[in-house]
Amino acid sequence: MRGGPVVEGSYRSTYEFSCREPERFWLDAAAAIDWDKPPRQALDDSAAPIYRWFPGAELNTSANALDRHVAAGQGDAVALVYDSAMLGTRRRYTYRELLQEVELFAGALQARGVGRGDRVIIYLPMVPEAVVAMLAAARLGAVHSVVFGGFAPRELAARIEDAQPSAIVTCSGGIEPARRVEYLPAVAAALALSGHRVADVIVKARSGFEHTVGSFGAGRDAGDTRWHDWDELAAEAGPAGPVSVAATDPLYILYTSGTTGAPKGVVRDNGSHAVALAWSMKNIYNVGPGDVMFTASDVGWVVGHSYIVYGPLLAGATTVLYEGKPVGTPDAGAFWRVVRDHRVNVLFTAPTALRAIRKADPEAALVRQYDTSSLRTLFAAGERLDPETCRWAAAALGVPVIDHWWQTETGWPIAANPVGLEQLPVKPGSPSVPVPGYRLMVVDGAGEPVPAGVEGNIVIKLPLPPGTLATLWGSDERFIQSYLKVFDGYYATGDSGYLDEDGYLFVMGRTDDVINVSGHRLSTGAMEQVVAAHPAVAECAVIGVADPVKGQRPSGYVVLKQGSEIDEAQLRAELVARVREQIGPVADFKDVRVVPALPKTRSGKILRKTMRQMADGAEYTVPSTIEDPSVLDELLPVLRGAARPAAGEPGPRP
Repeated sequence: MRGGPVVEGSYRSTYEFSCREPERFWLDAAAAIDWDKPPRQALDDSAAPIYRWFPGAELNTSANALDRHVAAGQGDAVALVYDSAMLGTRRRYTYRELLQEVELFAGALQARGVGRGDRVIIYLPMVPEAVVAMLAAARLGAVHSVVFGGFAPRELAARIEDAQPSAIVTCSGGIEPARRVEYLPAVAAALALSGHRVADVIVKARSGFEHTVGSFGAGRDAGDTRWHDWDELAAEAGPAGPVSVAATDPLYILYTSGTTGAPKGVVRDNGSHAVALAWSMKNIYNVGPGDVMFTASDVGWVVGHSYIVYGPLLAGATTVLYEGKPVGTPDAGAFWRVVRDHRVNVLFTAPTALRAIRKADPEAALVRQYDTSSLRTLFAAGERLDPETCRWAAAALGVPVIDHWWQTETGWPIAANPVGLEQLPVKPGSPSVPVPGYRLMVVDGAGEPVPAGVEGNIVIKLPLPPGTLATLWGSDERFIQSYLKVFDGYYATGDSGYLDEDGYLFVMGRTDDVINVSGHRLSTGAMEQVVAAHPAVAECAVIGVADPVKGQRPSGYVVLKQGSEIDEAQLRAELVARVREQIGPVADFKDVRVVPALPKTRSGKILRKTMRQMADGAEYTVPSTIEDPSVLDELLPVLRGAARPAAGEPGPRP
């Protein structure tokens, strides 16, 4: 295929087979899953460009993650290790013990009326109950939607409004290095903001928090919602067995930032998700029974869904659930301590974390304090892994450092070095080659393939492989318009980059206004809506500027309304507080500058891409459509100063 990989070996033959005979390839891969009704057909293209994999087949994802391993005699193998650096506690769950926890909580949900197709929102930090709740919902054929605990009530309310859940599962709060975050008031506020009535809120109690389930009327009507204690419900429940569902039934909804600020609910189905993750665990990560995988992410993000919870458990491996930070809990040796204590074989983290560790421990002295000899591979994803950090980590750990690239929408890697299939040479700065199943190409604005080394739009030929998004929740049309209309016959990734002469992909950046802050995809458009609502602001632009640790961070530029006399420091503080309240601390928004004007085209479009290039010190061309070129000249020193936070601006809250 033009633009495809040219490297030789088993990877090359596997990739070509997956492109030449995709249905046979994926039916073969489906043999790794236990089916209640095995698939006889791989692809249903009757509703193209909406494609479905394994029509007519039936299974249960929770049973594939737990029951089948117990039935195969692996019940005493360790499934989950909970390691809380925040509490200094650790707990191990065997496959049998985790299954028992899941059966009982599924029974508790079932007793509250949750069944096949119902939605359950999970608003939990990195605690074992998050894993249990996900698997329990899947056990009943319900659809779970995990919402990251760092999101503010307004963001949670938007997801409640869209998913319309019958239940919310949460806990007393999350624990940060210097503070505790109360979850229950946020849930109550979100319920008040939403027009959808949620029947039940189930709360896992954690000590040390001000609010308890009793604050909201445990076990009785509290407004239109009943609040329950997790342990009490589980104690009264009987175990629930797995419900067989169609392979094409949804497993979960995971919301990602939309360019207009409205959340997009990515839908993952049961069958193709299980097949794709099982294939990736073996062929990309080289992880199977007896191996330990430590994915340093959060269950609220796609990495946590795929490679903390489902992937390792489908593979029969041990997964580490870490409640802590890469630095500060207690120091930059935290990850290496986890590797030593749990004999981790594969570590997966974000480049942001590696850069933070390197910044705190540039000589890697802390690595040498721990026995990391069990580690075989370090994988990185979330944003581009810069070559210097890649080389630093490889030298410090003495293992291959594998950058790989994927999205919330795809659910598993698009481009990677397939270590389990064939370990290819590493090229720092590249996530390596297209993964089998992804017919990846780089095209120009007209959709025509570009030569090797020429940057263009990264696209994937339809149909997408199993495990990728089936649609967007409640809107096939929005799915088509958002991803499939830009280039006919292709999925538009929204990223730009190029393929080199060896078929290695280099991802250069986003083509839309969704930025990557510490691995979290966030909409600058959503931030602009918050900023623009301030009474002193006439217009604004928020761009993502390069950050050596976080990858990108949002930087705001505002034009004041005529006659406004607000002090710039006061305005900055108010805008930072507004974004924090309405979007959440995860946005890391704290850089705001007042400017006399914003550069625009004659049609009124703000030149955000040009501003971003100027702020990053990159080459840029003044567009011919610009209304007033002098605005850019006046703005240049301000944009170049964006690399250094403004003096006196508020620092991040702990």
